[in-house]
Amino acid sequence: MPDKISVVDVAREAGVSLGTVSNVLNRPDRVSPATRERVQQVIESLGYVRNEAARQLRSGSSRTIGLVVLDIANPFFTDVAKGAEEVAEAAGLSVVLCNSGEDRKRETHHLNLLREQRAFGVLVTPVAAKTPAIEEIRRSGTPVVLVDRGSGRAHCSVSVNDRVGGELAVAHLLAVGHQRICFVGGPRSIRQVGERLAGARAAFSAAGLDPAALQVISTPALNVAEGRTAGAKLAGLHAGERPTAVFCANDLLGLGILQEMTLRRLRVPDDLAIIGYDDIDFAEAAAIPMSSVRQPRTELGRTATQLLVDERQSPTHQHRQVVFEPELVVRASTAGLD
Repeated sequence: MPDKISVVDVAREAGVSLGTVSNVLNRPDRVSPATRERVQQVIESLGYVRNEAARQLRSGSSRTIGLVVLDIANPFFTDVAKGAEEVAEAAGLSVVLCNSGEDRKRETHHLNLLREQRAFGVLVTPVAAKTPAIEEIRRSGTPVVLVDRGSGRAHCSVSVNDRVGGELAVAHLLAVGHQRICFVGGPRSIRQVGERLAGARAAFSAAGLDPAALQVISTPALNVAEGRTAGAKLAGLHAGERPTAVFCANDLLGLGILQEMTLRRLRVPDDLAIIGYDDIDFAEAAAIPMSSVRQPRTELGRTATQLLVDERQSPTHQHRQVVFEPELVVRASTAGLD
């Protein structure tokens, strides 16, 4: 038995042509069930492993989808990846997860590698509004779908109406009696942050309040550590000056503030009500279950991947911009004022 089993060995052992083996590997529907089973048995008995690199060179693309996310530590993106993987697996593809860490250089590095490796397609949540590396990938013929970000007609995209989400969150806080409200989030270069802040201000306007009265604490990132830093700033204010409620641009910031309030023996929601965004599992599981604005995380991944597969395989593909509506989820962290 040769050290390296080739497709020629499989064809000889199965008593079929090379073309039949190729069809079993790439277009199994073209082969009768009996022949297909015989070839598969030979593949298993010989231990044949297809040369994927050679197949890529012939076809011009791999069977890998690149998913480039802002923060791999954020469970929001874990759920997006889960949805993407479900659709990819059904299409005979795999998903490679890449973390930009909200850093444009890292993002460009990942995108360039995916282009060089002839990815089947790329799903990406961009760090900034303009990303030259995305345009380079598209010019190379590789489809790109923006995830959790709207786009013009040049791309497919899936997103959530974040302006409505921000309005839902702050309208809820106003409805339960809060007026000294603070928005915590950043950087503003991330479109979702700006949209959620715009929605928060719109809620003030709708209630007949001055949008400038909404306090803002900007953060350099959207993680628990920055939430704790913002929480320390809030806790350091005199009780008469401190906001009575905060709306956080994502749940990780809210959980960080919740941790800091607990450490400093301030009560949630009595001293400070907290509402987050994304509704990750940890929001509900927190010591004080946290209100949040829910996004259809897994469905974002599923829809984005289906659009990508369609663009790659359908000659009549039309770019689509799919926008989901968010949902308010009220929990103990935003109980009404007495």
